[in-house]
Amino acid sequence: MATPAAPSQAVPADRAVSGRDRVHASALRLFAEFGVSGTSLQMIADDMGVTKAALYYHYKTKDELVLGVIRPLLERVSRTVEAARRLRSRRAQVEFVLDGLVDVVLDARRSYVVATSDRSVGHLLERDAELQQMGERLVDLLAGPDPTAVDRLRTILFLSGLTGPLSDPECTAMPEDEFRATVVDTGRRLLLVRRT
Repeated sequence: MATPAAPSQAVPADRAVSGRDRVHASALRLFAEFGVSGTSLQMIADDMGVTKAALYYHYKTKDELVLGVIRPLLERVSRTVEAARRLRSRRAQVEFVLDGLVDVVLDARRSYVVATSDRSVGHLLERDAELQQMGERLVDLLAGPDPTAVDRLRTILFLSGLTGPLSDPECTAMPEDEFRATVVDTGRRLLLVRRT
């Protein structure tokens, strides 16, 4: 059975948890509970049992910390999009991205929800040209060549719809393989519709 909130960045068993990993885990837990704007650096420090100065060893600002927490997720999505772009057919590209996004959603539930639904994160991403371009490449790939307004709408509906099920207890209680199959099938139905 799927759990509602898996850690966003699994730490390999063969290495110790670093201070930065601990900062990320604590920050992400608080961001998920209180939102980014409702979480202070002092709250993160208190949660970790360290001084606020200890956080500044890893990050100079809260914005840097937020981006540090979500960047691994966004880089993973970016690698998926770039790999899909090398495939020849549109269907193969969309299928590859669907599988990759579902993997990201299942592996990084909390950070995916924070990255895609927190307004503070949205404002940060708007100021980061590289991350903004990554988002546009994802939408462009899924919408297809010469997309119509309807193609773009279907793409945005699919991408924005990935967050909701992660907050619904019945959806998160689904067996992982059923969750995966349903999301991929829904993506196919929305994104691989034949144009008339």
